[in-house]
Amino acid sequence: MADDKSKHHALTRQELFELENRSKTKTELLLDRFICLLPVLSGIIALLEYMYVPNYKNNYASYTYVYFLSVLTSLALLGFAGSFFNKQLFYILLYKAPFYTLVFVLLMLYDLLTLKSSTLMLPYFPWVDQILNAIINDRSYLLDCIKNSLILLFTGYITGAVIGIITGIACGYSKKINYWIEPFMKLFGAIPSTTWIPIVMVLATSLFKGSVFIIALGVWFAVTLATITGIRNIDNAYYDAAKTLGAGGRQLILHIAVPSAVPNIFQGLMQAMSSACTALLVAEMIGVESGLGWYITWQKSWAQYAKMYAAIVIICIIFVLVNYIMNLIRKRVLRWQEGIVQ
Repeated sequence: MADDKSKHHALTRQELFELENRSKTKTELLLDRFICLLPVLSGIIALLEYMYVPNYKNNYASYTYVYFLSVLTSLALLGFAGSFFNKQLFYILLYKAPFYTLVFVLLMLYDLLTLKSSTLMLPYFPWVDQILNAIINDRSYLLDCIKNSLILLFTGYITGAVIGIITGIACGYSKKINYWIEPFMKLFGAIPSTTWIPIVMVLATSLFKGSVFIIALGVWFAVTLATITGIRNIDNAYYDAAKTLGAGGRQLILHIAVPSAVPNIFQGLMQAMSSACTALLVAEMIGVESGLGWYITWQKSWAQYAKMYAAIVIICIIFVLVNYIMNLIRKRVLRWQEGIVQ
């Protein structure tokens, strides 16, 4: 019975889809294919809407948005065609097709409310074509801002993560060290790191160093707390067994405490990235005179809302990519935890 349960819990999402499809009728299978086709159909409809629905009065738009929609629709079409030859791609597309369809629908609705009807009026609501052209026309400056933001983000993030892991290991393993560190954890944990920006910007020798400190502070707390939790949750039997085999304090930390706490550490690192991204934008908007946060504030002051939205879109894409890469790293490191439905 125990073996049967473990096999049941070891089913992946793809295996569950396969089990469901075994009992499906031909009509249900055709419906699944139609669902996979929905992003292609919605992309075509969005293209037709943009090209043939007349613009409101003097509203002008280029073909940049046409190329953008064409690329997205082509990718959806390639995915649909590939799903006939790759089962895993079919299950992924079946799961995500409704969301992709919603994206095309929202793009079409926004175009209708801005370019086609001016229900949402300029300059506060530029249409997508204007935002895309802003990215293209100001790409050199945006690339420089992206570089500066990433340097600042990862300098603060890595600094806070390293110090947080070290602090968490020390506090989780040693009650004496935890006695001195815990009051600071309670102080800094209750207050968002961005609250300290006015003080840090005055005391820091440079705006860059002050921003690094603010980002690192938020990361430090999240990673330290997660690491402490991971180490304290380790069963004492593991320590006792290692001690009977002659393991010393250093070996207990490196071979028992740290490996067992790795899942919690990664959880803290993921949470810390959200804190770091928030602190980055606030620091750039308030103090640092470079980066995407500063670019947003600058363009808003000149009422260049298309460029402002362009920077916001880029920020969203960067944060999504960073989190995606971190998830890949986490899955790679914690492969031994896989085998259950995620």
